[in-house]
Amino acid sequence: MGFVAIAAADELAVDEMKAFELDGRRLLLVRAEDGFYVVDEMCTHEDYSLALGCIKGRRIKCSLHGSYFDLATGEPDEEPADEPICSYRVKVEDGQVWVDPEQTRPESRCRR
Repeated sequence: MGFVAIAAADELAVDEMKAFELDGRRLLLVRAEDGFYVVDEMCTHEDYSLALGCIKGRRIKCSLHGSYFDLATGEPDEEPADEPICSYRVKVEDGQVWVDPEQTRPESRCRR
């Protein structure tokens, strides 16, 4: 599939996010302090939408039980979650945010 444009780069302010579906997958676009990330939308602990949580630096918090996930690696760093979410390759080009839903970031720890 390759990279797909998913949003205008100025659509989200820092610490905002937007859930979307691509190729049958529920994903979440996040604009953190250090850039854009696309991660799986659903928490690995209870299959709850991370879009209902909040952004803290480079982490996203699941509002159901309080687990935090690193946006780059997907690793949870607060229990009860113990499985990482996937974090996908993102680029900003021509005023658009692009994601490759087939390729995780090199530092991503998810199991697909």
